[in-house]
Parts: sequence; structure tokens; C-alpha cells
Amino acid sequence: MSNPISSARAIDHLVLPVFELETARDRLGRLGFTVAADARHPFGTENACVFFADDTYLEPLAVGSREDCLEAARMGNVFVARDQAFRFRRGEGLSAIVVKTHDALADDSQYRQDGMSAGPVLDFARQFRFPDGRTAEGSFRLAFAADLRAPDFFAFACQRINPLPTDRGPLLVHANGAAGIRSVVLVEENPSDFQYLLEMVLDQRDVTAHSFGLSIQAAHTSVDVLTPEGFRLHFGQDVAVSERGLVGAAVVFAVDDLGVTEACLAAKGVTYQKTGARLVVAPEEGQGVTFAFEELK
Repeated sequence: MSNPISSARAIDHLVLPVFELETARDRLGRLGFTVAADARHPFGTENACVFFADDTYLEPLAVGSREDCLEAARMGNVFVARDQAFRFRRGEGLSAIVVKTHDALADDSQYRQDGMSAGPVLDFARQFRFPDGRTAEGSFRLAFAADLRAPDFFAFACQRINPLPTDRGPLLVHANGAAGIRSVVLVEENPSDFQYLLEMVLDQRDVTAHSFGLSIQAAHTSVDVLTPEGFRLHFGQDVAVSERGLVGAAVVFAVDDLGVTEACLAAKGVTYQKTGARLVVAPEEGQGVTFAFEELK
């Protein structure tokens, strides 16, 4: 790709559509995450993010103004239109992987050249509120990529035109010990059918194939695509898949001490299971997909 990055892209964040931010905040809090204040996009969606020390974050996303969202989608806002389609088909879950970029326009050009563009570039700004009451405005430029065979998943490159301050203080400290996103897990009957989309977005051609799917290494995070059977064996969970196409299935978090994580979940009454060297928490409303925790090595 023409973007001047010498290695595979880094994950910026994950988009997790939820029905209500209040429910998501409660669920994520019970899981031991520190959740930022609610923030509104200028096109009607709203979020309450979970930030990590590795400069990644989760974006639980809800509809703040249905009228504004409908108008934005009508005007060609890809972010909102894809979110509305996802909600119609799946409700809650993991809808998008977002990568960092220094040049979203170059990425958009590449996506178009490769036949994987999901629509026009989006520029916007929003306010961020710190726990101590300070505010800052961040502005962003997004370039979208998708495969028409996968209606429930897309990706985009996010350029931070006016970056928000990186020192988020207490927002980076989580009772469950989470330090960052170790891997993102998607499910598809034939993972290799969607290999090219992920290679393009992650700017990574080095793919590891195995009997249950494939793995692509981003800068600090892996993106794994498993068959439904492979996901069941690795996570002890089933994913509701009724047709072909990529489906977001799990987020795996890196923690320093799995004992601390287990104690946190137990203290908050969260049901979990041990599967190999990880703790696995099944989806509930406000969470959307399976969460798993693995110890840093």
C-alpha cells in the first residue's frame, strides 16, 4: 500500500454495536473494565470507550439520535450506514476492525484500486471528556474497506488528524488487569475466502494457516479467522452463524496476572470458564461477543 508504514498495521480500535450505552457500561464495569464518559458523534451515534495502555480501545457504539443517523446514512455516511445494517441483522456484536494510518486518503485509493472500497472517506470531529472534567476535541479521517460477501463485517483505516491526548491516566487502569488487545477472532466457514480483505487492511501478507483457519499478525495484535468448529474448540462457545461471511466472534485481552483477572470476575459475580490457558466469558447484553483473557508471556 502507498501509506508509508514499514510494517504491518497496528489495530486502533474495535467497533462493538450495543443497544444502550448504560447497559454496556454496567456490563463492562462488572467485567472489570474502566469505561470513559459517554461521547456523541456529530452524525447521531454515541460511544463509551474502554482504553488500554497499548494504545488500542474498544468502542461500544449506540444510537444517540435515530433521526441524525438516518439523515447521515441518507447522505452517504458509511460508518452509520454499516452500523444500521449490522443492528438490523445481528443486534449487538463486533462489526469492525479499525487500523491506524498516517494517510487515509492513500488507503482509500488503495481500497478502490483493489475493488474493496466500502464507500467515501469520512471526516469528523468529536469532544472527549477526561475523568477530571477536562475536555479535548479530536478530529479524524476514515477510509472504509469491505467485501460484499461479508455483510456483517467491515474494516476501516483511522487517521487522527487532531489526536486526542494519549495520557488518559486512570482510564488505562482496569480492575481485571487488562493491558491491551491480544487478538481479534472472526468466524467463517471457509476462512481463506476472506484472506485478501484482511491482508489488504492489515498491510500484511504473512498468513499462518492451520486446520481450523488462519491467523494474520498485525503490529501488536493478531487477527484470527476460525471455522465454527475451530471457535468451539478454542473458546468453548458457539457462534450464531446461519450463512456465509465473516462474523466477529471474540476479543482476547492480555493481562499481567490471570489470577487477578479471575479474582475480579469472581468478586463481581461474572460467570466464566477456563479453556486452556485463558478465561472465557460468554456474551451478554452490553458485551455482544465472547471476551477472553490471557496472561502476557
